[in-house]
Amino acid sequence: MSPKGRRRCRSLPPDILSNLPDNIIDVILICLPCKEAVRTNILSKKWRYHWRRLTELTIDQSHWSTEEDLLYPTSKFLKIVYQLLTLHEGPITKFTLNITKLRSCPEIDFFIYLLSMNGIQHLVLHLPWNEDEGEAYKLSSLFTCLQLRHLALENCFIHPPSNFQGFDRLITLELCDVTISSELLGSLISHCSLLEKLVLVISQVPVSNMIEINAPKLKSFDFSGCISYISLTNVPLLTKVSLDLCEGSSLEAHNFHFVKFFKSCFALEHLDFQFCFEEIDIAKPDEAPTRLPFDHNRVKRLCLPGIVLEHTYETLCCFCLLRSFPYLEYLEIEVSNDGDGCGDGDVELFKLDRFADVTFNHLREVKLGEFWGDTHELEFLKLLLAKSPVLETVTIDSYLLPKRRSKILAEVSNFWHVSPKVEVICRDLQRSSSIFEDETNRWKRMLLYY
Repeated sequence: MSPKGRRRCRSLPPDILSNLPDNIIDVILICLPCKEAVRTNILSKKWRYHWRRLTELTIDQSHWSTEEDLLYPTSKFLKIVYQLLTLHEGPITKFTLNITKLRSCPEIDFFIYLLSMNGIQHLVLHLPWNEDEGEAYKLSSLFTCLQLRHLALENCFIHPPSNFQGFDRLITLELCDVTISSELLGSLISHCSLLEKLVLVISQVPVSNMIEINAPKLKSFDFSGCISYISLTNVPLLTKVSLDLCEGSSLEAHNFHFVKFFKSCFALEHLDFQFCFEEIDIAKPDEAPTRLPFDHNRVKRLCLPGIVLEHTYETLCCFCLLRSFPYLEYLEIEVSNDGDGCGDGDVELFKLDRFADVTFNHLREVKLGEFWGDTHELEFLKLLLAKSPVLETVTIDSYLLPKRRSKILAEVSNFWHVSPKVEVICRDLQRSSSIFEDETNRWKRMLLYY
């Protein structure tokens, strides 16, 4: 709390603070950072112990004020957390620990054990990488928290014990750079029978380079990182998938095959798919699938960030998905430019006669990001306009200069379009960015003023 805020609180008559209803005090404390909530014990006798009944606690770097404390915080960290947990009364349903900027991770297993005894349901641990030891912190007490419903971990090592039966109440699981073998990860996921949301961020390629996901209740899957193969063996309710296969993936076209991946995703409605195609060694045009052997009739939204239309293989994979989603309503593509002019793309790929058997009968909105107006991009836009009878809006985002942007709009206006009510909107990203920065600075000035 700022000094000005403290003066305002102290200026209030004591009976006002003392006579506030308990539920109002609880709401106020929940809205405050943990450090400030504890400090409210000085306001009055009634407030003195109220913070001990907080059901949600968040501890981060703000508890250490100096650079020295950030580098060597062990004793102070242990004291603060120990006092918070031992003085606390009642259940702690959510606990968040964010200490990623520390040089090493203090011993926290005892605290996790205390949380497991207090009915912890939502646990978030953002831990630092141990620079001195060159490895992640090993969590041992995590698997005693059997009441967990939401779990988020970053920078740690976990190894479920052989007798672990799973988190049978877990709904959300988020693992960011968590060290665990692919086999144990697959086993952990399969033993969370109620799991609905799964987020995996893997910066380093796992040993087996394969993840198997068996989660009958899973509805949302978000993956980012390095992997060769993801097997979705039992995901009948999966409706939203986001894949960001970044640089460093040892992807090969014959391993990560469209058909294998989508085989179990018949409930899919929203797909966000980003490949790092330059890492694929055998990405030959004749190996790209034309369409999936089965149509996904529930897919309504498709996002393809970073597509280079100058590259034949990427373009053909994009067309494969478009052909296989006949009920697609929203298409968002962030166009990327390789910048070196080495693309092998053939403009003939976009000709209408190659799509004689395809019509995007349900496509209503298209968004093209990072648009540069080159030949491949314009031909792709021409194809969409000619094959989308109910298309309503095409939004083009670009950093082009006004003169170039006007020229492209004039050219696009001459494209034949089958939809009678389609509107093409070209937005200046540079101007939008400037407006956002100006607005942000304005709010900063207001906050400083107040």
